[in-house]
Formats: sequence, structure tokens, C-alpha cells
Amino acid sequence: MAKKTKNQSISISNRKARFEYELLEVFTAGLQLQGTEIKSLREGNANLAEAYCYVQGAEVWVTGMYIAEYSYGSYMNHEPKRVRKLLLNKKEIAKIESSLQDVGVTLVPLKLYINAKGWAKIEISLGRGKKLHDKRQDLKQKDDQRQMDRALKQYK
Repeated sequence: MAKKTKNQSISISNRKARFEYELLEVFTAGLQLQGTEIKSLREGNANLAEAYCYVQGAEVWVTGMYIAEYSYGSYMNHEPKRVRKLLLNKKEIAKIESSLQDVGVTLVPLKLYINAKGWAKIEISLGRGKKLHDKRQDLKQKDDQRQMDRALKQYK
């Protein structure tokens, strides 16, 4: 889901992550991309729905993230679902690695965007999977809020 504003900033979010996981801590990381990947990303051709992150060695990687091939790319085009390295400092990686040792904690990407300097950034979060009753409660709260907003709208 790509969203463009008047200054052409791109923001692609993983809406399902907030529903599926209880978010514990959020980190912002840079992405190590190839030339055609950033061009395709600026067109808004990316998807985080099936993406997840993991720590290997002293590095954090994201896999399953889809960045479509660049429309004007030649034989030098990138592979759409390749594994990409995330750029974090050592303290953040150590904190993430220690938190992932807990049972049920995973690292999920939340949002992919291009910042004011033109660099691709990704928000990742430590998350614990929600139980079915938690998801139902979230849906109920969302529905109640929607009904209250409708009722208030009638009186304006």
C-alpha cells in the first residue's frame, strides 16, 4: 500500500503487523539497496506483507520483502524478493538479539519509507504474537470507536 504526498515521499506500511503482533519496541534502520531497487521504491512498487527480519551473526536481515523490478531497468535489474541487509548500530543489534532470545518474540517490519534526505528507511519492531481473544478485542474496540464517531457525526 503506497501513499504519495505532494512532495513525492513514499510510505509503505505493513498494516497486518499491528493486528497480528503486540509491538514491544520500534527501531528505525537503513536499507542496503541496489540501484534499480531504490528507483522502483520511489515509484511505490513495494510490499511488506510477507516480510520478516532475523539476526545472523552481528547483522540484521529482512527477507520476503517485495520490491518490484524497475520498469525502465535493463539486464541489470534486481531480484524482487532478495534478502536485504538492514543498517543498525551495534548497540541496537545487541538489544534486538538479546530480546529475540525470549520465547514468542519476533522481529517484524512495520513501515518502509524514504526520509527527507532521500534515503530508504524501514521501521522494524520487536513483537509478540497476539492470541485470538486479543485480536477479537482489538476488532471490538475498533468497531465501537467507529460507531461512536458515526454517532458524533450526526450531531455536528
